[in-house]
Amino acid sequence: MAYDFWLLDLDGTIVDVEPDYRHEVFEAVGDRLGRAFTDSEIETLWHGLGGPRSEKLQSLGLDPGTFWPALHEAEDPGARAEATYVHDDAAALLDELDAAGVPVGVVTHCAPFLANEVVDQLDLRSRFDAFVTCSDDLGWKPDPEPVHHTMTRLGVDHADGAGVLAGDGPSDVGAAWNAGLDAVHVERHGPERRGQCVLADHRVERFTELDERVLGN
Repeated sequence: MAYDFWLLDLDGTIVDVEPDYRHEVFEAVGDRLGRAFTDSEIETLWHGLGGPRSEKLQSLGLDPGTFWPALHEAEDPGARAEATYVHDDAAALLDELDAAGVPVGVVTHCAPFLANEVVDQLDLRSRFDAFVTCSDDLGWKPDPEPVHHTMTRLGVDHADGAGVLAGDGPSDVGAAWNAGLDAVHVERHGPERRGQCVLADHRVERFTELDERVLGN
C-alpha cells in the first residue's frame, strides 16, 4: 500500500443520497423559506457544484444563516439513512484498505445528527478507525484542523508515514494539502456539471481507477 493511512470524505465520496430524497427535502426547505428550488439549484446546492455553497446561496439571494437551519429542520435522520447508498467503488476501496490493515478515518461536513444515523444504519461505522464531523468549533474543510483532529483520533502523524485524503470536492483537496497530505479527487459529476476542473495529486472518476502509485499494487 503506497499510503500508510487514509482519510475520506463521506457524502459524495463513500455514500450518496437518492434524488427523490433531495427533492423532497428541498420542497420542505422551499416551504420554510417561501421560494421554490429548480432541479438545477437542488443538484448544485446538494453536491456543492459551481464553487463554495455559501457563495452560491448568496448568488441565489439566500442567506446561508437562514438556509442551513431550514435544511436541517427539513431533514429526518431515518429517512436520510433509508435513502442513502454506498458507492460500490468506495466499498471496494474500503475492503482493500481493510485487507491491507491500513488505518482509515472519515472527516465530513455532514451534520452529526444525520451522519451518525447514516453510518449506523448502513453498518459502516466498523469500517472506520476514526469518524469526525466538522463544526464551527473544529473548523470546516479546507481548514486543516478537522484533518489534524482526525489524524489525532487515528493515532497517526506525519512521522508515521505518508497519508492521503480522498474526497469529491475542492474543499477536500484543499484540506488535504493544507494539512500536508496528498489528495485524491473522485469526480462523481464531471467538470462540465461542476463548472471547474479540480486539481489533485490523483484524479479519478471512480476509486477503481486508482493505480499502483496509490494502492501499491
